[in-house]
Amino acid sequence: MTTSTEKSFFDLHITGLGYLNRIREVKPKKGDAFLACDIAALNGPSDDVAYVRFDTRVSGSEAQHLVRRCIQAVDAEKKVMIGFRLGDLWTDTFTYSKGKRAGEQGVSLKARLLFVSWIKVDGKLVYKAEPKPTDADDRDVRNTVPATSAEPQAAVSEPARPAAEAADEATADAPALEVAESF
Repeated sequence: MTTSTEKSFFDLHITGLGYLNRIREVKPKKGDAFLACDIAALNGPSDDVAYVRFDTRVSGSEAQHLVRRCIQAVDAEKKVMIGFRLGDLWTDTFTYSKGKRAGEQGVSLKARLLFVSWIKVDGKLVYKAEPKPTDADDRDVRNTVPATSAEPQAAVSEPARPAAEAADEATADAPALEVAESF
């Protein structure tokens, strides 16, 4: 009999879309430097949107790469909207040091930016993550391929499609990082 020392966790993730702001490298007095950004997440009805601000630490090499690619667009004050997944939400209290609220207590929502699903710059899609195959997808593929086929299958011809539609599909199938490099 073996005993497992692995810990199990309950994850609480936040998914949404919002505007990317204040991308910066944070260098704490103790510990390693890290990439951070603010996300103004959209919340509520589409005709009366409210924003919830998250101060995030960018986690994971792919998320860091994608956020770094957005620095110039954010600095140029372009509207950079992302689809995101956050984890490890926590609050931080602080005291305002400037402005009308100087001396008052404030609360900041902090989280780790775990995943960027897509990026739009000024309304134009510049990155979309490729979906990861699931176990169900693997089963579907196995069920459509005959297990004991001795003869090669005849190719099924597809109906003709407009060239623009085929070009859009080819762009959609491009590897995610190649698309990300384009902006």
